[in-house]
Amino acid sequence: MYLGNYKQVVQSVPIFRFILNSILVSSAVTLGQILTASLAAYGFSFFNFKGKNLIFIAVLATMMIPGEATIISNYLTVSSWRWLDSYQGLIFPYLTSAMGIFLIRQFYLTIPKELKEASLIDGCGSFKFFTKIVMPISKPAIASLGIYVFLNTWNQYMWPLLITNAPEKRTVQIGISMLQFSEAQSFGVIFAGIVMILIPSIFIFILGQKQLIKGMTAGAVKG
Repeated sequence: MYLGNYKQVVQSVPIFRFILNSILVSSAVTLGQILTASLAAYGFSFFNFKGKNLIFIAVLATMMIPGEATIISNYLTVSSWRWLDSYQGLIFPYLTSAMGIFLIRQFYLTIPKELKEASLIDGCGSFKFFTKIVMPISKPAIASLGIYVFLNTWNQYMWPLLITNAPEKRTVQIGISMLQFSEAQSFGVIFAGIVMILIPSIFIFILGQKQLIKGMTAGAVKG
């Protein structure tokens, strides 16, 4: 391992700024998806209302729409809001996902309905039941969704490339591609940059690997 390559990476591009941007964007998207998916899944799991199943099917149907089909409309929307080259533009289009709603809902279905009935008898309202009982029980599913969303956002390329031009707003996947066009281009420098941007994502995966497996399988054992 030649440490000079890492020094060359730091001198060629603002790699630490790219890593900080990716951590900020990935964390915000992860928190947003956990919140929106948990609330939506709670409604689909514990409330009965007209058209619930139809709405849920419509939500799942959005998973079949490729991201390429919506990226232009998203770009035009973000551009009209003047969110190009901003953290808002990187974050807001991904604050919810059908996959997250489906994953959390499947876990919520394993929670006995009698638990909610008992809490209502004890004077616990729906929101308190959600925050004090459902959310703590759902830690494995929430952790697995969080890890998946964080890594998926960390590895995004097309959307950050489309809406960011200023280096101070670019993420790691865009930043590492800039090494290929730097004056001191070499494979050693490029590989050193790849190692630097892989470390945070590997750390997150190792930290939550057990919860990821547990959360992914929890909704599949409902019987």
